Amino acid sequence: MRGRPKAGRRTSPVVRSEGPANVMSDPAVTVVLIEDDRQIRRYVRASLENEAMRVFDAGTGQEGLTITATARPDLVIIDPGLPDMDGVDVIRQLRGWTAVPVIVLSARCREKDKVMALDAGADDYVTKPFGVAELLARIRAHLRRQDRSVTPDSARVSFGAVTVNLPARSVQRNGETIHLSPTEYRLLVALVRHAGCVLTHRQLLEEVWGPAHAQNANYLRIYMGNLRHKLERDPARPEHIVTETGVGYCLVGVR
Repeated sequence: MRGRPKAGRRTSPVVRSEGPANVMSDPAVTVVLIEDDRQIRRYVRASLENEAMRVFDAGTGQEGLTITATARPDLVIIDPGLPDMDGVDVIRQLRGWTAVPVIVLSARCREKDKVMALDAGADDYVTKPFGVAELLARIRAHLRRQDRSVTPDSARVSFGAVTVNLPARSVQRNGETIHLSPTEYRLLVALVRHAGCVLTHRQLLEEVWGPAHAQNANYLRIYMGNLRHKLERDPARPEHIVTETGVGYCLVGVR
């Protein structure tokens, strides 16, 4: 890991200098920092490492996704202004397979930008310039809420003959890869993330298609039928993607 910034190094103009922050109590905390500005990345990384955190950093969205999938961090910090893809899209992809807390660190301060990031799955939004003490306090708050009982294996789930590898975005049935359309995959991920719970028609429509389609139940019936056809042993008598009449759907038998 890199050491502290050398004496005399100029502090990033988008970071406010504040007094020393409280030391993190858990030395095992791992953070992935996705930020394309090298100066800010070095400054934030050094500040977090000074609090006994392990930090993996990335300068692009794709690199950040890869590192997150392998490092299994406790928290992700991301700037949405990335060179290869919008950070909001990175957040959406992360939410396809992990519930890790995500803090956005951005110079974009419009309400619209904040709403887009939070709706995509971010847990918090910090605007630049920012103070390290505040950032650390927000990290501590999210780590307190994090469910530490989740194991690395939870990213791979199975039901019946189907195995879903969420980080790899792959689905297999009886060992053979099943091709799902992007919409079918998002629908499956929504069911997997809430396995054992009944999701209403409205919840699924909003999560997969967005709030503008909350009343289009016909979309849901069509795509749910497609999923059953591809994943169930007998689509006419589904064992795992079950219907709660008049309410919604539930994925059962997940192991």
